[in-house]
Amino acid sequence: MPKLKTKKGVKKRFKLTAKGKVKRSKEGKRHILAKKSRKRKRGLTKATVVHKTFEKKIKKLLPYG
Repeated sequence: MPKLKTKKGVKKRFKLTAKGKVKRSKEGKRHILAKKSRKRKRGLTKATVVHKTFEKKIKKLLPYG
């Protein structure tokens, strides 16, 4: 059986927690920040957990993650 390749784009965007959940960063913090409030920008810096329905797909793309 050949080795499975990790999808590099997924590897850069997602991290696995110790319990096996998938973490991701929030979108919307790159540009056009002047119109967004401080509170909203602060909320965008925090990482969040991927929904369980999408978790299986990501884990398939990260075979050794």
